[in-house]
Amino acid sequence: MNATRRQGDDEAAARAANSRVVRDFGLLLKSATRLEQRIDAALRRECGISHTMLEVLIRLCQKPGEVVSQRQLADDLTLTSSGTTRLIDRMEEAGLVRRAPSPGDRRVVLVEPTAEGRTAFLRGAAVHARVVEQFFVKPLTADDYARLTGALSEIDKALRDDAR
Repeated sequence: MNATRRQGDDEAAARAANSRVVRDFGLLLKSATRLEQRIDAALRRECGISHTMLEVLIRLCQKPGEVVSQRQLADDLTLTSSGTTRLIDRMEEAGLVRRAPSPGDRRVVLVEPTAEGRTAFLRGAAVHARVVEQFFVKPLTADDYARLTGALSEIDKALRDDAR
């Protein structure tokens, strides 16, 4: 490749890498990752559970008495089946959840929170809320927060609609 063509390719690559869309999306990913890391660190330190474990407990505690299969958990949390199995194994060993066979289909494994799991969830939910308030809500004005959450809802809707 000649030097002139390579320089042109380098400049085009630099423009693409520094484009507003790439920069803005990178900022979204970095912010979400950093917030996730703050939440996870606080939950591990104060409650002895990971953020992913809290997400499982949130799902299990949303509707009292609801039966949730391990497969539903994997879908809801966008985890692989094997990742969900390992996570539920750790949570079961910690006494946070219990598995039960489905009465209607013996191939289905149901997961429910234990009393200890519900207690851990309540402690974790308070920690989660405090960190989210501090780093996601508080830095913004009320109007900016409403615009942000509205925009995120629209993005989520577009992604869900496109998947159909």
